[in-house]
Amino acid sequence: MLILALETSTPTASVAIMEVPFGGKDSFGREKILGEFTLNLSGAHSERLMPAIDSLLRETSLSIGDIQGMALALGPGSFTALRIGVSTVKGLVYGLKIPVVGVSTLEALAYNVPYSSSVICPALDARKKEVYAALFRGDGSGKIIRTSEDWVVSPEELFRRITEDTLFLGNGVEVYEEVFRETLGARASFGSPELSLPRALNVAKLSLPKFQRGETLDLFTFTPIYIRRSEAEIRYETKENN
Repeated sequence: MLILALETSTPTASVAIMEVPFGGKDSFGREKILGEFTLNLSGAHSERLMPAIDSLLRETSLSIGDIQGMALALGPGSFTALRIGVSTVKGLVYGLKIPVVGVSTLEALAYNVPYSSSVICPALDARKKEVYAALFRGDGSGKIIRTSEDWVVSPEELFRRITEDTLFLGNGVEVYEEVFRETLGARASFGSPELSLPRALNVAKLSLPKFQRGETLDLFTFTPIYIRRSEAEIRYETKENN
């Protein structure tokens, strides 16, 4: 099975192709990474995503018709970036008639450091002086265990929920690192810049057990994980109430 994975939750765009041998349950864990492109550049995903997919297919000597499943980071993250990812996947899947699986952006980001001995806290800039964040812990074998739900909170509220040594990742660190250091002191450590980039490779890995269990998305109804309402929704509700 060839899986095409997309990560578009932040200004970083990433695409990856993974090959999983057929053969039932034991096939999972023997996957092969065929390629990954990650673009940490300014500019709209709408301009870069499809060319990145086309380039990766060419470099791996594949065509889009060879792809047998798609995986997508559903959020939380940038509303616009997530919608572009979802629209791209829906367009491709509709024509290919293949299954699609969605995974958490924060969980995929936590998998950048699966062997960390600290609590792992991916934190993405949510604007409005807030971050999207969640807590995870490595189990010692390279797997990540979720210990909280996804939050959208102020940095100050996040600090109140941190009780142990914690490794922070994500573009929220770029915005609030100084505040994290001042408030949490020695309890806070920070991944190197490349570990804060969301990767489609992790999205592909996290999709495997979901494909195995048949936990696929309905092409016509699935939406991104926003956590909070968009500005357009808030403005519409305010207008309706006035």
